[in-house]
Amino acid sequence: MIKAYAAFKEGGEIQPFEYEPGLLSTHDVEIAIEHCGICHSDLSMLHNEWGITQYPFVPGHEIIGTIAAKGAHVQNFQLGQRVGLGWHAGYCMICHSCMSGDHNLCAQAESTIVSRHGGFADRVRANAASIIALPDSINAQTAGPLFCGGITVFNPLLQFNIQPTARVAVIGIGGLGHIALQFLKAWGCQVTAFTSSDDKKKEALALGAHKVLNTRNPAELGAAKNQFDLILSTVNVKLDWNAYIATLRPKGRLHFLGVTLESLDINVFPLISNQCSVSGSPVGSPASLKTMLNFVEQHDIEPIVEIFRFDQINEALARLASGKAKYRIVLSNH
Repeated sequence: MIKAYAAFKEGGEIQPFEYEPGLLSTHDVEIAIEHCGICHSDLSMLHNEWGITQYPFVPGHEIIGTIAAKGAHVQNFQLGQRVGLGWHAGYCMICHSCMSGDHNLCAQAESTIVSRHGGFADRVRANAASIIALPDSINAQTAGPLFCGGITVFNPLLQFNIQPTARVAVIGIGGLGHIALQFLKAWGCQVTAFTSSDDKKKEALALGAHKVLNTRNPAELGAAKNQFDLILSTVNVKLDWNAYIATLRPKGRLHFLGVTLESLDINVFPLISNQCSVSGSPVGSPASLKTMLNFVEQHDIEPIVEIFRFDQINEALARLASGKAKYRIVLSNH
Protein backbone atom coordinates (compact mmCIF):
# COMPACT_ATOMS: atom_id res chain seq x y z
CA MET A 1 0.00 0.00 0.00
CA ILE A 2 1.35 3.43 -0.97
CA LYS A 3 0.66 6.28 1.42
CA ALA A 4 0.09 9.56 -0.41
CA TYR A 5 -1.56 12.97 -0.24
CA ALA A 6 -4.43 13.69 -2.63
CA ALA A 7 -7.09 16.22 -3.54
CA PHE A 8 -10.57 14.76 -3.95
CA LYS A 9 -12.14 17.65 -5.83
CA GLU A 10 -11.14 20.61 -7.98
CA GLY A 11 -9.05 23.00 -5.88
CA GLY A 12 -9.68 20.87 -2.81
CA GLU A 13 -7.52 20.54 0.27
CA ILE A 14 -4.82 17.88 0.07
CA GLN A 15 -5.56 14.99 2.43
CA PRO A 16 -3.95 11.65 3.35
CA PHE A 17 -4.75 8.96 0.81
CA GLU A 18 -3.71 5.34 0.32
CA TYR A 19 -3.81 3.21 -2.79
CA GLU A 20 -2.77 -0.27 -3.86
CA PRO A 21 -0.33 -0.02 -6.81
CA GLY A 22 -0.68 -3.65 -7.89
CA LEU A 23 2.11 -5.78 -9.34
CA LEU A 24 5.26 -3.97 -10.44
CA SER A 25 5.64 -4.05 -14.23
CA THR A 26 8.74 -5.70 -15.61
CA HIS A 27 10.20 -2.43 -16.98
CA ASP A 28 9.18 -0.22 -14.05
CA VAL A 29 10.84 0.83 -10.82
CA GLU A 30 9.43 1.86 -7.46
CA ILE A 31 11.07 4.86 -5.82
CA ALA A 32 11.14 5.47 -2.07
CA ILE A 33 10.63 9.24 -2.04
CA GLU A 34 12.98 11.44 -0.04
CA HIS A 35 12.08 14.85 -1.48
CA CYS A 36 9.57 16.22 -3.97
CA GLY A 37 9.45 19.73 -5.40
CA ILE A 38 6.21 21.61 -5.94
CA CYS A 39 5.82 23.07 -9.42
CA HIS A 40 3.26 25.61 -10.59
CA SER A 41 1.98 22.82 -12.85
CA ASP A 42 0.89 20.99 -9.69
CA LEU A 43 -1.25 23.99 -8.80
CA SER A 44 -2.68 24.17 -12.33
CA MET A 45 -3.56 20.49 -12.21
CA LEU A 46 -5.01 20.80 -8.70
CA HIS A 47 -7.43 23.43 -9.97
CA ASN A 48 -8.01 21.57 -13.26
CA GLU A 49 -6.97 24.64 -15.25
CA TRP A 50 -6.03 22.44 -18.21
CA GLY A 51 -9.17 20.30 -18.06
CA ILE A 52 -7.32 16.97 -17.73
CA THR A 53 -7.17 16.35 -13.97
CA GLN A 54 -8.66 13.18 -12.53
CA TYR A 55 -9.56 12.90 -8.84
CA PRO A 56 -8.40 11.73 -6.40
CA PHE A 57 -5.36 13.65 -7.61
CA VAL A 58 -1.87 13.06 -6.18
CA PRO A 59 0.45 15.87 -7.37
CA GLY A 60 4.24 15.84 -7.44
CA HIS A 61 6.61 15.41 -10.38
CA GLU A 62 9.97 16.71 -9.13
CA ILE A 63 10.95 13.58 -7.26
CA ILE A 64 14.19 12.52 -5.61
CA GLY A 65 14.46 9.15 -3.92
CA THR A 66 16.07 5.72 -3.95
CA ILE A 67 15.22 2.58 -5.88
CA ALA A 68 13.09 0.43 -3.56
CA ALA A 69 12.07 -2.21 -6.10
CA LYS A 70 12.60 -2.87 -9.79
CA GLY A 71 10.98 -4.97 -12.47
CA ALA A 72 12.57 -8.12 -13.82
CA HIS A 73 13.81 -6.41 -17.00
CA VAL A 74 15.36 -3.35 -15.31
CA GLN A 75 19.13 -3.72 -15.55
CA ASN A 76 20.41 -0.13 -15.39
CA PHE A 77 19.60 0.65 -11.75
CA GLN A 78 20.48 -0.94 -8.44
CA LEU A 79 18.40 -1.15 -5.28
CA GLY A 80 19.16 1.80 -3.02
CA GLN A 81 20.50 3.94 -5.87
CA ARG A 82 19.46 7.61 -5.65
CA VAL A 83 17.52 8.81 -8.71
CA GLY A 84 15.26 11.58 -9.97
CA LEU A 85 11.91 11.55 -11.78
CA GLY A 86 10.32 14.52 -13.54
CA TRP A 87 7.24 15.30 -15.62
CA HIS A 88 7.32 12.08 -17.66
CA ALA A 89 6.92 8.62 -16.13
CA GLY A 90 7.17 6.67 -19.39
CA TYR A 91 7.41 6.78 -23.18
CA CYS A 92 6.20 4.52 -26.00
CA MET A 93 9.83 3.93 -27.09
CA ILE A 94 8.82 3.11 -30.69
CA CYS A 95 7.58 6.35 -32.29
CA HIS A 96 9.74 8.60 -34.46
CA SER A 97 10.25 11.09 -31.63
CA CYS A 98 11.45 8.42 -29.20
CA MET A 99 13.65 6.77 -31.80
CA SER A 100 15.12 10.20 -32.61
CA GLY A 101 15.96 10.93 -28.99
CA ASP A 102 13.10 13.40 -28.52
CA HIS A 103 11.25 11.34 -25.91
CA ASN A 104 9.75 14.51 -24.43
CA LEU A 105 7.80 14.97 -27.68
CA CYS A 106 6.37 11.44 -27.67
CA ALA A 107 2.62 11.65 -28.30
CA GLN A 108 2.07 8.63 -26.04
CA ALA A 109 4.34 9.81 -23.20
CA GLU A 110 2.90 9.22 -19.72
CA SER A 111 2.91 12.12 -17.31
CA THR A 112 3.81 11.43 -13.70
CA ILE A 113 0.66 13.26 -12.52
CA VAL A 114 -1.82 12.79 -15.39
CA SER A 115 -3.96 9.64 -15.15
CA ARG A 116 -1.62 8.29 -12.47
CA HIS A 117 -0.55 9.14 -8.93
CA GLY A 118 2.48 11.39 -8.43
CA GLY A 119 5.15 12.06 -5.86
CA PHE A 120 3.30 13.57 -2.90
CA ALA A 121 3.68 10.15 -1.34
CA ASP A 122 6.11 7.79 0.32
CA ARG A 123 6.63 5.89 -2.96
CA VAL A 124 5.98 6.29 -6.67
CA ARG A 125 6.33 4.10 -9.74
CA ALA A 126 7.58 4.90 -13.23
CA ASN A 127 9.14 3.29 -16.27
CA ALA A 128 12.88 2.90 -15.89
CA ALA A 129 13.49 4.81 -19.15
CA SER A 130 12.22 8.00 -17.49
CA ILE A 131 14.36 7.65 -14.36
CA ILE A 132 17.71 9.47 -14.16
CA ALA A 133 20.52 8.63 -11.73
CA LEU A 134 21.39 11.56 -9.48
CA PRO A 135 25.14 12.25 -9.23
CA ASP A 136 26.47 12.02 -5.68
CA SER A 137 27.82 15.59 -5.77
CA ILE A 138 24.36 17.12 -6.32
CA ASN A 139 22.37 18.05 -3.20
CA ALA A 140 19.44 15.62 -3.06
CA GLN A 141 17.33 18.01 -0.95
CA THR A 142 17.36 20.77 -3.57
CA ALA A 143 17.68 18.70 -6.76
CA GLY A 144 13.99 17.94 -7.33
CA PRO A 145 13.19 21.23 -9.14
CA LEU A 146 15.91 20.47 -11.68
CA PHE A 147 13.81 17.59 -13.02
CA CYS A 148 11.04 19.90 -14.21
CA GLY A 149 11.84 23.60 -13.79
CA GLY A 150 15.53 23.07 -14.47
CA ILE A 151 15.22 20.98 -17.61
CA THR A 152 12.46 23.27 -18.91
CA VAL A 153 14.86 26.23 -19.06
CA PHE A 154 17.90 24.13 -20.06
CA ASN A 155 16.26 22.37 -23.01
CA PRO A 156 16.10 25.47 -25.31
CA LEU A 157 19.85 26.00 -24.93
CA LEU A 158 20.39 22.59 -26.50
CA GLN A 159 17.53 22.67 -29.00
CA PHE A 160 18.49 26.01 -30.53
CA ASN A 161 22.25 25.62 -30.22
CA ILE A 162 22.56 28.82 -28.20
CA GLN A 163 26.08 30.18 -28.45
CA PRO A 164 28.02 31.41 -25.39
CA THR A 165 28.24 34.81 -27.11
CA ALA A 166 24.45 35.11 -27.36
CA ARG A 167 22.52 37.90 -25.70
CA VAL A 168 19.66 36.30 -23.78
CA ALA A 169 16.89 37.83 -21.69
CA VAL A 170 14.61 36.16 -19.16
CA ILE A 171 11.08 37.36 -18.40
CA GLY A 172 10.14 36.60 -14.80
CA ILE A 173 12.53 35.94 -11.93
CA GLY A 174 10.73 33.16 -10.11
CA GLY A 175 10.73 29.38 -10.01
CA LEU A 176 11.90 28.97 -13.61
CA GLY A 177 13.61 32.32 -14.08
CA HIS A 178 16.02 32.07 -11.15
CA ILE A 179 17.38 28.78 -12.53
CA ALA A 180 17.52 30.17 -16.08
CA LEU A 181 19.71 33.08 -14.96
CA GLN A 182 22.18 30.69 -13.33
CA PHE A 183 22.30 28.43 -16.39
CA LEU A 184 22.75 31.30 -18.85
CA LYS A 185 25.52 32.94 -16.85
CA ALA A 186 27.40 29.64 -16.67
CA TRP A 187 26.72 29.05 -20.38
CA GLY A 188 28.64 32.25 -21.07
CA CYS A 189 25.79 34.42 -22.36
CA GLN A 190 25.24 38.12 -21.86
CA VAL A 191 22.22 37.88 -19.56
CA THR A 192 19.41 40.38 -19.01
CA ALA A 193 16.54 39.95 -16.55
CA PHE A 194 13.13 41.47 -17.23
CA THR A 195 11.19 42.08 -14.03
CA SER A 196 8.28 44.23 -12.92
CA SER A 197 9.66 44.42 -9.38
CA ASP A 198 12.48 46.75 -8.36
CA ASP A 199 12.88 44.55 -5.27
CA LYS A 200 14.14 41.70 -7.46
CA LYS A 201 16.90 43.70 -9.15
CA LYS A 202 19.58 42.88 -6.60
CA GLU A 203 18.49 39.23 -6.53
CA ALA A 204 18.60 38.94 -10.33
CA LEU A 205 22.11 40.37 -10.44
CA ALA A 206 23.24 37.94 -7.75
CA LEU A 207 21.78 35.02 -9.69
CA GLY A 208 23.73 35.84 -12.84
CA ALA A 209 22.08 38.70 -14.72
CA HIS A 210 24.46 41.30 -16.10
CA LYS A 211 21.61 43.78 -16.47
CA VAL A 212 18.05 44.18 -15.15
CA LEU A 213 15.27 46.01 -16.98
CA ASN A 214 12.08 47.16 -15.23
CA THR A 215 9.19 46.21 -17.51
CA ARG A 216 6.91 48.74 -15.81
CA ASN A 217 9.11 51.47 -17.26
CA PRO A 218 8.24 51.84 -20.99
CA ALA A 219 11.41 53.84 -21.55
CA GLU A 220 13.63 50.97 -20.37
CA LEU A 221 11.82 48.46 -22.56
CA GLY A 222 11.91 50.81 -25.55
CA ALA A 223 15.62 51.42 -25.12
CA ALA A 224 16.27 47.67 -25.41
CA LYS A 225 15.23 47.57 -29.08
CA ASN A 226 17.24 45.18 -31.25
CA GLN A 227 19.20 43.74 -28.30
CA PHE A 228 18.49 40.03 -27.82
CA ASP A 229 19.10 36.79 -29.68
CA LEU A 230 16.75 34.89 -27.39
CA ILE A 231 14.08 35.80 -24.85
CA LEU A 232 12.83 33.12 -22.47
CA SER A 233 9.37 33.83 -21.07
CA THR A 234 8.81 32.00 -17.79
CA VAL A 235 5.58 33.76 -16.75
CA ASN A 236 1.99 32.55 -17.06
CA VAL A 237 0.34 35.94 -17.60
CA LYS A 238 -0.44 37.96 -20.71
CA LEU A 239 2.07 40.69 -21.57
CA ASP A 240 2.60 43.11 -24.44
CA TRP A 241 4.42 40.53 -26.55
CA ASN A 242 4.95 42.95 -29.41
CA ALA A 243 7.02 45.16 -27.12
CA TYR A 244 9.28 42.21 -26.35
CA ILE A 245 9.53 41.15 -30.00
CA ALA A 246 10.78 44.65 -30.72
CA THR A 247 13.78 43.95 -28.49
CA LEU A 248 14.88 40.97 -30.61
CA ARG A 249 17.80 41.16 -32.98
CA PRO A 250 17.41 39.87 -36.55
CA LYS A 251 16.74 36.10 -36.43
CA GLY A 252 15.94 36.45 -32.71
CA ARG A 253 13.49 34.20 -30.89
CA LEU A 254 10.77 34.75 -28.29
CA HIS A 255 10.44 31.39 -26.57
CA PHE A 256 7.63 30.39 -24.19
CA LEU A 257 8.26 28.17 -21.19
CA GLY A 258 5.53 29.47 -18.88
CA VAL A 259 2.01 28.42 -19.86
CA THR A 260 0.13 31.55 -20.85
CA LEU A 261 -3.49 30.46 -21.27
CA GLU A 262 -4.62 33.59 -23.13
CA SER A 263 -4.12 33.82 -26.89
CA LEU A 264 -1.03 35.62 -28.12
CA ASP A 265 -1.68 39.00 -29.73
CA ILE A 266 1.31 39.31 -32.07
CA ASN A 267 1.93 41.49 -35.10
CA VAL A 268 3.34 39.43 -37.95
CA PHE A 269 5.19 42.17 -39.84
CA PRO A 270 8.07 42.52 -37.30
CA LEU A 271 8.55 38.75 -37.42
CA ILE A 272 8.85 38.82 -41.20
CA SER A 273 11.00 41.93 -41.49
CA ASN A 274 13.58 40.66 -38.97
CA GLN A 275 13.09 36.95 -39.64
CA CYS A 276 12.22 36.39 -35.97
CA SER A 277 10.59 33.35 -34.42
CA VAL A 278 8.03 32.65 -31.72
CA SER A 279 8.21 29.19 -30.17
CA GLY A 280 7.75 27.08 -27.08
CA SER A 281 9.00 23.82 -25.61
CA PRO A 282 8.23 21.31 -22.86
CA VAL A 283 10.68 19.51 -20.60
CA GLY A 284 13.61 17.65 -22.13
CA SER A 285 14.47 14.08 -23.05
CA PRO A 286 16.27 11.70 -20.67
CA ALA A 287 19.53 12.41 -22.55
CA SER A 288 19.00 16.17 -22.11
CA LEU A 289 18.29 15.65 -18.40
CA LYS A 290 21.60 13.80 -18.02
CA THR A 291 23.42 16.58 -19.89
CA MET A 292 21.80 19.18 -17.61
CA LEU A 293 22.90 17.29 -14.49
CA ASN A 294 26.46 17.15 -15.81
CA PHE A 295 26.30 20.91 -16.43
CA VAL A 296 24.96 21.49 -12.91
CA GLU A 297 27.82 19.43 -11.49
CA GLN A 298 30.48 21.30 -13.45
CA HIS A 299 29.19 24.75 -12.55
CA ASP A 300 27.91 24.11 -9.01
CA ILE A 301 24.39 25.33 -9.81
CA GLU A 302 21.62 24.79 -7.27
CA PRO A 303 17.95 25.80 -7.15
CA ILE A 304 17.06 28.10 -4.27
CA VAL A 305 14.35 26.37 -2.26
CA GLU A 306 12.15 26.56 0.80
CA ILE A 307 11.69 23.26 2.65
CA PHE A 308 8.39 21.98 4.08
CA ARG A 309 7.47 18.63 5.58
CA PHE A 310 5.04 16.47 3.63
CA ASP A 311 2.40 16.93 6.33
CA GLN A 312 2.65 20.71 5.67
CA ILE A 313 1.54 20.23 2.08
CA ASN A 314 -1.44 22.62 2.16
CA GLU A 315 0.68 25.33 3.77
CA ALA A 316 3.34 24.78 1.12
CA LEU A 317 0.82 25.02 -1.73
CA ALA A 318 -0.57 28.25 -0.28
CA ARG A 319 2.97 29.62 -0.11
CA LEU A 320 3.53 28.80 -3.77
CA ALA A 321 0.18 30.29 -4.78
CA SER A 322 1.03 33.52 -2.95
CA GLY A 323 3.94 34.15 -5.32
CA LYS A 324 6.23 34.86 -2.35
CA ALA A 325 8.27 31.65 -2.42
CA LYS A 326 12.03 32.05 -2.92
CA TYR A 327 12.10 30.44 -5.41
CA ARG A 328 10.98 26.80 -5.43
CA ILE A 329 9.32 24.75 -2.68
CA VAL A 330 10.43 21.23 -1.79
CA LEU A 331 8.61 18.74 0.42
CA SER A 332 10.88 16.50 2.47
CA ASN A 333 10.33 13.13 4.09
CA HIS A 334 13.44 13.69 6.23
